Amino acid sequence: MFRTFLNISLIVALALSPVLAQQPAATPSVERLRAHINYLASDKLEGRRTGSEGANLAAEYIAKEFSRYGLQRSIGWDTPGMSILEADSPNRYLQKFPYVAGVEIGNGNTLRLTPQNPIPPTGQGTIAEPIDFRVGEDWMPLGFSSNGRVALAPAAFVHYGITATDLNFDDYKGQSVKGNIAIALQGTPDGDNPHGQFARYEDVRWKAIAARNAGAKALLLISRQENFKDEPLVRLRYDNSVGDAGLPVVVISRQAARHILLAGGQQVDLANIEKFLLETVARKVEFGPPGNGNKSPGVTLLSWPVISLETSVARREVEAANVVGIVNGADPILKNEFIVIGAHYDHLGRGGEGSLAPREGDIHHGADDNASGTAGLLELARIFASSGSPRPRRTIVFIAFSGEEEGLLGSSYYVNHPLRPLENTVAMINMDMIGRMKDNKLIVGGVGTAGGWRKVIDSSAKFWGIGVTPVPASYGKPLDGTLTAKPEALAMRTNQSANGSLTASLDSIRALDLTLSEDGYGPSDHSSFYAKKVPVLFLWTGTHEDYHKPSDTADKINYEDESHILSFVARIIRSIDASDERPVYTVAKSESQGRTMGFRVYLGTIPNYADSGDGLLLDGVRDDSPAAKAGIRAGDRIVKLAGREVHNVYDYTYALGEMKAGQEYEVELVRGTERMKLTITPAARK
Repeated sequence: MFRTFLNISLIVALALSPVLAQQPAATPSVERLRAHINYLASDKLEGRRTGSEGANLAAEYIAKEFSRYGLQRSIGWDTPGMSILEADSPNRYLQKFPYVAGVEIGNGNTLRLTPQNPIPPTGQGTIAEPIDFRVGEDWMPLGFSSNGRVALAPAAFVHYGITATDLNFDDYKGQSVKGNIAIALQGTPDGDNPHGQFARYEDVRWKAIAARNAGAKALLLISRQENFKDEPLVRLRYDNSVGDAGLPVVVISRQAARHILLAGGQQVDLANIEKFLLETVARKVEFGPPGNGNKSPGVTLLSWPVISLETSVARREVEAANVVGIVNGADPILKNEFIVIGAHYDHLGRGGEGSLAPREGDIHHGADDNASGTAGLLELARIFASSGSPRPRRTIVFIAFSGEEEGLLGSSYYVNHPLRPLENTVAMINMDMIGRMKDNKLIVGGVGTAGGWRKVIDSSAKFWGIGVTPVPASYGKPLDGTLTAKPEALAMRTNQSANGSLTASLDSIRALDLTLSEDGYGPSDHSSFYAKKVPVLFLWTGTHEDYHKPSDTADKINYEDESHILSFVARIIRSIDASDERPVYTVAKSESQGRTMGFRVYLGTIPNYADSGDGLLLDGVRDDSPAAKAGIRAGDRIVKLAGREVHNVYDYTYALGEMKAGQEYEVELVRGTERMKLTITPAARK
């Protein structure tokens, strides 16, 4: 709880202070917002994908704006490796961090088929000589493939290559593929149904995990496209939050697949095989070895041919950067406490990973997500650095984060390498997608992360005569274009002040319809701070049909509405700064367990998506969750769960999908230098 935070009378006193009333108003400028967003969301910046030239141009633009406003540069002269020229340039606003911008084919990629049986079945043709398949034309390693070499391994056709315990479906059941190279079709038994029960297995990472768990040495995925150049998997991608698969994973052309299956004595009409498998699963006909309860056709061991494979994928590392500018506090004591104002400036480039567009290649402008938040950050920086504004007592740190779309990379790096002491960071306010407000509706998350947050907002609201009404609401920036349902939030409907002149003196804040949410976690940069026990607030105006699509353009931003939101944020900052007492961190209520890949169980862990080490590093554990009851803590690294090795977040969620509510499981983790085992009992997901 706050000890002595702002009450209504103090807010009124501040609002009516003659000193403030006599000072020139420094209010958000619609035209400045428009100029910022028009540039950041322009074709020139090509969607600002982290590590790209467009993102670098955005960072340079933000740094130059910080410099124009007179913000203190965050990087000192003593920074290792920084030249005198760099130290006197906008680069001093950049906090650089390592980033894998992409992957490319390395040296030594080979795929060879060696037939072992000189007499294939009648009518199947003859393959007697080894075949060397051409990388880039017949096959391609995937971006998350491990580099490795497998010599003369037998092949096993595993159909879709899916193991789904919760669906009683296992393509690996009945035959051991240990030591084999698994060959699997892309897709699922649901066909093209995006809402089918197997939908999550469209992501080939799940198939890679199933192959690794089954003991396969490598996984070959059969292309869906007759023309291999049209196969999306051929375009190498890298996920910074996951790392490699733990075994070589490649996609092969349908022609190469026919050669391999033919050499193994299998029919070679892939279309008929796919049709047969779809019909088999649809009818729930049991195939495979008798009595195994398997509803998939089971493993087909190709004992005749053997395959040799070598994969080499080179990761291209570049520097990404947060942009950090500082307005020093005026109070000789409180200036050593910090309020962080944040927004991410990166977006999705030309699509691909994270995009909801039907095709790749078009510029994803990201005007609302999150040029709007970045423009808001710049306007607040200008206002608080302006001589026309009261100088804050505390130091305000303005941060434009990069790598948010890749898994909160920039904010995670900052909280682990803070430029100002994190223990003295009293609050973090995050703005993400604040440019498309409709009907004056604004969502404020994180109000449960400090005992006085609701009081601050409520006190300001009561000053305006706002009524408080509980209403059902939704909250949470979507990862996949859908909202995370929250059971109940607090809505506050504002009314216009009767005193028009007073409204103007309070930065022209107009009526807002606020929806408040307790939770401090969510898919944006405030989560990184909350995981470090910093009170947070998160502002956004909701999702829309242009989310993560090229159509999120600058002409659709509600600039007037955004200026009112920024006035509201500025008043919150002033309220925090006016109190002698800092906000007190509070464990927020988890208002909903949400939905995670359709899994039936809930553990309450908060993964760190920016960590690239082995295992799953946890940023936090929800209060009173199964993980908390098991003794799991923030900072633990889970390396094994329910008998499954955990190397990354995909391994973790794969194991989660096999767990049942109410049943005890062993979890193995690393805490500091100690490796330990705990027992966890998952709860049913509500």
